[in-house]
Amino acid sequence: MNTQNISHAGDEPQDPWLPMIVIAMGQALMSFNVAALPISMGGMVSDFGVPPTTVGTAIVMYSLSVSGFIMLGAKLGQRFGSKVFFQAAVSLFLVALILMVLSPTASVMLAAQALCGLAGAALVPTLVVLIANHFRGGQQAKALGWLGSARAMAGVLAFLIIGTLERFVSWRVAFSLLIVHALAILILSFKLKPSTSRPEVKIDFFGVVLVSSAVILLSFGFNNLRSFGLFMARPAAPFDILGISPAPLMIVAGLVLGSAFLVWTRKRQTDNKMPLFALEVVESAKERAAVLMMFIIVGMEAATNFSVPLYIQIVQGRDAFQTAIAMMPFNLSVFFTAILIVKLYHRLTPRQIAGYSFALVAAGAFWLAFVVSNNWSTFPVLIGLVAFGIGQGALVTLLFNVLVTSSPKELAADVGSLRGTANNLAASVGTAVMGTLMVAVLSAGVMSSLTASPVITPDLKQQVDLDSINFLSNVRLEERLKSTTATPDQIAEAIRINEEARLRALKIAFFALGSLALLAIFPSRRLPDYRPGEVPEEKLQKT
Repeated sequence: MNTQNISHAGDEPQDPWLPMIVIAMGQALMSFNVAALPISMGGMVSDFGVPPTTVGTAIVMYSLSVSGFIMLGAKLGQRFGSKVFFQAAVSLFLVALILMVLSPTASVMLAAQALCGLAGAALVPTLVVLIANHFRGGQQAKALGWLGSARAMAGVLAFLIIGTLERFVSWRVAFSLLIVHALAILILSFKLKPSTSRPEVKIDFFGVVLVSSAVILLSFGFNNLRSFGLFMARPAAPFDILGISPAPLMIVAGLVLGSAFLVWTRKRQTDNKMPLFALEVVESAKERAAVLMMFIIVGMEAATNFSVPLYIQIVQGRDAFQTAIAMMPFNLSVFFTAILIVKLYHRLTPRQIAGYSFALVAAGAFWLAFVVSNNWSTFPVLIGLVAFGIGQGALVTLLFNVLVTSSPKELAADVGSLRGTANNLAASVGTAVMGTLMVAVLSAGVMSSLTASPVITPDLKQQVDLDSINFLSNVRLEERLKSTTATPDQIAEAIRINEEARLRALKIAFFALGSLALLAIFPSRRLPDYRPGEVPEEKLQKT
């Protein structure tokens, strides 16, 4: 590798940071919206008179819209110019939020979230292009860190601000804050550098159909593994094929369509036609390794953000505000590390940082598996969350930076679309796999303990639906058992079994995350190994 020409961050001219504030606000707008939906669940259920699953559908609508059309958004941004397209996307988000606040029915609310998702599909890749347009070198690395930290901090603030407003005022007032936020972004966006449109960019609509269908099927399939069934169809499945659950069939179909998209993209490149996605972004081993590790760490983050609130809210019966406080150490660790890790770029190589970070994530996860108890707020648990958060924040920023600096500036939109697609898919897979694992371990633990218990009689087992074992608080379990012939001793025994089984499920889940983090150290060996304090000039010139 050529290291004759060395560029140091201290020698680079520094551009104003106002554009980064605008870009970070755009990222925060999307993150606020996503975090606000589950927090506002109680108010929406009361207002619209619908079950909580309807709010869950709104989250799915947003996620599918973003992940399904993000590559189309990247190409449209290239065609019309990043600044103009950014302003158009924020305007669409603003219209969707107004519709959200004024929505008279749940159907209108779902439509508003679908629009938010389409706006998000345009925003995600455009944010990367704007960073590439305004910053380079060491300043660009810092900007990428701020982009990652904006997502983490927005999630924390959403829980605190929107959770408080939803509890004491209204969820509509909470979403009104996002309208003000979007308006502020629009006003400040006029300070961004002008961008050049590229009318010669052609849209591969067949590619759009292939990749959108693939991503939507994969996301929907993974998200419904628990409800539809991992292999055999459950009663909640809308249909089955020879008794097989539609969820794994959707995943297989998504993989087939994804492979077809790659074949189609290579064919277009061979025919000298513009593809929907530039495969040059992942042509080298280090870039493919960076994508794989980004998928792993984002999936692990999603698994943690699913399992911890699940335990705190469902098992311990705490509300969203208390959950936000409990998750604060993890989110703050991600926030500060995503910014400060840039200071190590001139001391350690990307390969070293990734290896140390995955080792720290593994240590945090194994520590949590060892110390976690029914009292979530204990100090040893907080230590584990902080260690996990530090490693996660470092990796997200580092891997994103590797992808951006490895590609020419004109491919920044493709890097952004790749990041968005990988993050959304990883979040779906991480949440689904963690949920499926925890419920499977819980079910096996409960069944084993019930079989071994001399107190729980066969007659009582027949009165309880053991085919739908899930996480329940002690209060909910006691309410269910009171509708049976269970005696006080049997209720006490069932509660003991439930407490032990769900805690064991959480411990095994953290152990699995730690093991995955250790395995991820091996592909991290493919990352760049620049000498400490040095980055080849040829890499900096690309950005």
